[in-house]
Amino acid sequence: MSSLAPALLASMQQVGKLLQAGDLRGAHGQLQSIVEHYPDYAEAMRLLGGIRQTQGDIDGAEALLRKAMTVDPGWAPTWVSLGELLLNRGRTDEAIPLLQRVAPRLPHAALLLARHYNDQQRPTEALAVLAPLCNAGQLSAELISQHIAALAALGRQDEAVAFYTQRVEASPNDPAAAHALAMALATASRHAEAELATHHALALGHRTAAVYFTHANSLIALGKLESAEAALRDCVRQEPRHVEAHDHLARLVWIRTGDTAETTAALDLALQIFQGDEALLAAKAAVLQGAGDARGAYLCLAASAAHEHASPTLLVRAGLAALEFHPAAALTLAERALRQSPSSAAAQNVLAAALLGTGDAQQALHHCETLLANNPDDQYLIALQTTAWRLLGDERYDELCDYSTLIRAQTLQAPPPWSDLPQFLDDLKRSLERLHNPHGHPLLHQSLRHGTETTGDLTRQADPVIQALFRAFDEPIQAYLAHIGNGSDPLRRRNRGTYRYNGGWSVRLRNAGYHNNHVHPRGWISSAFYVDLPDSMDNASTPDGCLAFGQPSIMTTPLLRTQHIVRPEAGKLVLFPSYFWHGTVPFHSDKTRLTVAFDVVPRNST
Repeated sequence: MSSLAPALLASMQQVGKLLQAGDLRGAHGQLQSIVEHYPDYAEAMRLLGGIRQTQGDIDGAEALLRKAMTVDPGWAPTWVSLGELLLNRGRTDEAIPLLQRVAPRLPHAALLLARHYNDQQRPTEALAVLAPLCNAGQLSAELISQHIAALAALGRQDEAVAFYTQRVEASPNDPAAAHALAMALATASRHAEAELATHHALALGHRTAAVYFTHANSLIALGKLESAEAALRDCVRQEPRHVEAHDHLARLVWIRTGDTAETTAALDLALQIFQGDEALLAAKAAVLQGAGDARGAYLCLAASAAHEHASPTLLVRAGLAALEFHPAAALTLAERALRQSPSSAAAQNVLAAALLGTGDAQQALHHCETLLANNPDDQYLIALQTTAWRLLGDERYDELCDYSTLIRAQTLQAPPPWSDLPQFLDDLKRSLERLHNPHGHPLLHQSLRHGTETTGDLTRQADPVIQALFRAFDEPIQAYLAHIGNGSDPLRRRNRGTYRYNGGWSVRLRNAGYHNNHVHPRGWISSAFYVDLPDSMDNASTPDGCLAFGQPSIMTTPLLRTQHIVRPEAGKLVLFPSYFWHGTVPFHSDKTRLTVAFDVVPRNST
């Protein structure tokens, strides 16, 4: 396919110009003409299939790509395009063999596979795909991100740092190597070093959207929010369709302003240029829902979702918004998504939750069991399954949600060198307060309302007081593992007597503050540790500020209510399974409620 007739070459060059200008209609017409005149030219069919897919004609796109493979079975880009289409439709059994065949030669195929495996919490398989490219030094910024994410999921962040440090040492003036090291350092929560590495990459002239994005992430973790916002604006100026950058920028603007219109302004500007772009629309809807406006999120997508060729991804995003107030609408959207993409786990997730909302717990349970067969440690799926059991009166609910046995609370011992717990808590409060955002707005996409949450991973904080806290947690965690023992259920079967932290954070709630009910999907054992509490919580006659278990975050028919309450006390650590629905009861006080939370997973867990 390297030697083209002059007329065909000229036509393809014209297609390239049209695509670069964003004129999909013109490119479509030109490609259709090429396909008619050169029916054996697979690349034109592939590009035409891509445009059909963008226009929502998924079946037509698939037919063209399959025809292109028949015309020229050796043209690897067609394999990648078809694999990506099938992957997006949830037809992984068909997609993965196609992508695996060409992944060693085509980095985009490797990227699609690695991203899929990481999204499915299968990091070992992601590493296997990336290993040949790592060894050859052929990793793009996107592939590096997936490589580091896979190592981090296995608790091997330091290995990622060592690998990319070697690359920098071998090529000290290579800006791509500096950027790669910055990503690895950021994942290891070594943000000051990561910021220096991105500065080095920028100084070497590597002013790409990806570098600005990495730079912003480190600045956020270091609390330099104004500089981070500027870096993200540089990123989206260079790459207006960078969805992750838009999401991070929205988070920062929301923290600073708490104003929805200002928070979505950059997304709205991008949507003026790329009208109807589903990824940007979905990002805006996610921001609106993250700010507590599920109805606004749904309306943002309603027109696009009504289109008969709306993608499964868009339908799922609209369904997630509808779950909060109209489960029947969410059910319809999930069913439409599944007609296009029968194996889509995301659509099946929405379907199961919507069925619980519409009162069909038996059918919801069937879908939960199907999903859990492929992802048995997903704590959200386990929560949906136990909710279905509860609605059906199934005795298995009482076994998996035995609150009196599986929730353990104890007062922490003051860690050395402190001999007095109150003094340690006072020092800890000062350390944590420095990490909380002064603007007082909550983070987007979090369960808390009327409060703030820290942005960095506390388990990797250099502050000696915070380090002492996490060392002090070891004994209670080990005691909890011994208490739950071993078994075949989702909690006990993972108990090998070892653990590692999978993130730690602090929450500061103010007057009327609370947590919406939620679970921790990628956890195993979750926690709440009380650092400083309003005096009003000493009143045992009210549930104000208490930790409440059992009420789902999703709508159910019939409505399910809280089943278990734990009263907070300064210095108390509460441990419980991550699949337990839990939230915080609102409280009223001029004094804030300061806590630390973390998740642990089995050591070497994937």
